[in-house]
Amino acid sequence: MFVDEVTIQARSGDGGNGCSSFRREKFVPRGGPDGGDGGDGGNVVLQVDPHLSTLLDQRYQQHAWAERGGHGMGKNRTGTRGQDFVIRVPPGTVVRDAESGRILADLTEPDECEVVLPGGRGGRGNARFATATNRAPERADPGGPGQEKALDLELKLIADVGLVGHPNAGKSTLLSRVSAAHPKIADYPFTTLQPNLGIVRCGDYDTFVMADIPGLIEGAHEGRGLGFQFLRHIERTRVLLYVVDTSAPDPAADLAVLRRELEHFSSALPQKPSLLAASKVDVLPPEDRPHVTVGNEPAFPISSVTGEGLNELIQAVGDRVRQSRQDEQDL
Repeated sequence: MFVDEVTIQARSGDGGNGCSSFRREKFVPRGGPDGGDGGDGGNVVLQVDPHLSTLLDQRYQQHAWAERGGHGMGKNRTGTRGQDFVIRVPPGTVVRDAESGRILADLTEPDECEVVLPGGRGGRGNARFATATNRAPERADPGGPGQEKALDLELKLIADVGLVGHPNAGKSTLLSRVSAAHPKIADYPFTTLQPNLGIVRCGDYDTFVMADIPGLIEGAHEGRGLGFQFLRHIERTRVLLYVVDTSAPDPAADLAVLRRELEHFSSALPQKPSLLAASKVDVLPPEDRPHVTVGNEPAFPISSVTGEGLNELIQAVGDRVRQSRQDEQDL
């Protein structure tokens, strides 16, 4: 099961109370205050686990309560610090405050940690308040309260290339031919029900990650079809690869619909570097295949069934990904 959105209730631990105590021992007159501080409450921490790929674990564990700090004790003993509650999430997880929508963390690197709810501070014991003029203070502070929030966790897959196309345009077949991924492939619309990732080899030493999302149809921004809710997974991609079916009645109109739906989702998506692949050219006459266009736009003619044009496409995509990586390093 692919789970990419979940809401959890999280609460950091309260701080322990400070202790009001006085030293009483035989042969030790006027022992003085010896109340220890309370321990700090535990934090709610999110940590990236590179072995996770979905938020399925959080779907079944929707409460995250950190431990409260221990109370201070006599003999200047400090209370134990509350244990943190660590939520392990996959790379690419965005954490928001469910009430305000404010982003609390954006976790992308392996083993990256972020404290989203700090624990309450432990209260001070009365030994802290002893002065030259007040040698027997009875004051001891209570521990600070923890924080409680509803957290929205949203997963955005991290990939170099995002495949965008209508249902049955050939995206899943393309991914299966150029990588070791095994997405479900069938001859009915919306075969792809969840995003799929594949690692594509480009040349002898270079690779890039390609993401296939469910197909888009016109009106996706109004809730039609499946793909619009998965478009978040190509927000992080460096390059978009539009896949248009050349056997469709009007491939140019299909491309225009795809670009329009992306712009409805985010104005930044159409600005990403992109390439255009014209799929299923094996159904065209041989003399028409070398110079395929979609409207007035040149496209890479490919056939995922016969393998025609795949090497040229992957080389061009790899070059564009390398250029995008270099541009990011130069910033």
